[in-house]
Amino acid sequence: MADFITQKIRKAGTWTGAFSLCVLTYDERFLRRKVIKTAHGETLLVDLAHTTSMDHGDAFELVDGRLIEVIAAEEPLLEITGDLAQLAWHIGNRHTPCQIDATRLLIQDDPVIGHMLEHLGAAVRKVHQPFTPEGGAYGHGRTHSHEHVATAHDHEH
Repeated sequence: MADFITQKIRKAGTWTGAFSLCVLTYDERFLRRKVIKTAHGETLLVDLAHTTSMDHGDAFELVDGRLIEVIAAEEPLLEITGDLAQLAWHIGNRHTPCQIDATRLLIQDDPVIGHMLEHLGAAVRKVHQPFTPEGGAYGHGRTHSHEHVATAHDHEH
């Protein structure tokens, strides 16, 4: 039996006062039903209605109203520098999650993508830090499939 249960999330900036936290990698922050550990070693049963992408600073709301903050864990990444616009286009064209900073791009440590980017003139360096990539198109974050909100745009042929 889990120490805590959550069926609701609160987005970053809409809450204060977490009593605990959990540190999760980018992949671990994409969940629906899963038992995870808090930073204090307690277990949290996450039981959401839909698969959800949690962001750094979001919180799990427990059934008693208390909050557990989500922190982006440090993980192995590739730091990309060079012609950022061109390199970001190639990364996006491969549907690779990408964190965009003013002077660099960050992607998960993928030797194949890293090698391709080096051939395009990028400098690629391994780093270890939290990964908080841009959300997906139309502000919906990542999903298992290609899906649009009906009002986002129309497909015309």
